[in-house]
Amino acid sequence: MLSFIPGDAVVAPYEAWALTDEALISVAVLLRRYHEAVASFDATDHVWPQSLPSAYRGGLVTHNDPNLDNFIFSGGHAVALIDFDLACPGSAVWDVACAGRLWAPLRDERDVPQPLRGRSIGRLRTFVEAYGLPEPERARVSDAALSALDWCYRIVRDAIADGHQAFGRQWRAGDRMRAERTRRWIIAHRQHMQALLAESDACCHTRGNEVQ
Repeated sequence: MLSFIPGDAVVAPYEAWALTDEALISVAVLLRRYHEAVASFDATDHVWPQSLPSAYRGGLVTHNDPNLDNFIFSGGHAVALIDFDLACPGSAVWDVACAGRLWAPLRDERDVPQPLRGRSIGRLRTFVEAYGLPEPERARVSDAALSALDWCYRIVRDAIADGHQAFGRQWRAGDRMRAERTRRWIIAHRQHMQALLAESDACCHTRGNEVQ
């Protein structure tokens, strides 16, 4: 069943509201609500087109592609999550890392929108805390973000090998170099991210662990 969701997707060139911490927090809250909604779904008897790295597999059906244009906004707040073609059984820390990587964003400064430069790691912490990821899982976010980057671009490369022309054009036009810069950036800043996310925060003690 399909239904129309009124609102706006975040696409380049980005409007100012899309880069606010308020928008970022609303994405984290909506992702948490999605996880809570599907937490009781039994995924074991279904065939999925993708599978995650073994360290991040679980019983939670994760979105796996929480890119900016896969959220619908109304009044500056995320109200819907769309495009579930990569969904498969995973874990909350994986989806949080996927979303945090894209929304912070975790990448080389030259590839970050001007208003967000120098704020990526702080915004990652804001996202993780707004989601309410438990502290033991927070230490895994930076490694999961790197793994998610590699997983995502494996899918892109496989699609190109299968003849996906649009992906091929984007890859040759700069996506490949951008992905390589992003990978180097995450590796260089991984310990900083781990240290910042490991700091105790009261919000992480008030949320349940039901979407692990």
